[in-house]
Amino acid sequence: MNKIKDVMTRQVDVISPDASIAEAAQRMRTGDFGLLPVGENDRMIGAVSDRDIVVRAVAEGKAADTRVREVMSEGILWAYDDDSVEDAVKIMSKHQVRRLPIINHDKRLVGIVALGDLAVNKELQPAAKALAGISA
Repeated sequence: MNKIKDVMTRQVDVISPDASIAEAAQRMRTGDFGLLPVGENDRMIGAVSDRDIVVRAVAEGKAADTRVREVMSEGILWAYDDDSVEDAVKIMSKHQVRRLPIINHDKRLVGIVALGDLAVNKELQPAAKALAGISA
């Protein structure tokens, strides 16, 4: 059985809670992704998504210099790096998320798995197809 650490992306862009939402949006555009883990003092304290920026900032008329801390989601979902891909897929499917932060047993962020990571792996394509409804 494949472990999530075998398919995750290890280079994870993390943003400070004190960064502006404009910076978060620019980094998302540059990296072509919609979720950034938020880190403070070497700990993941939440995540900010493109949806968070739209719903909690733009729709409420907040300025581009609004801090990420004000719009981020806390209590984010994650999986352990030695969890099975199947377990990660269950979390992603149940909560309708396309990107899932991955931590080690020291609770340190070590990667992220995205729907695309599953789709490009021939062995994992059935799992990716099961998750396809998330993108719809």
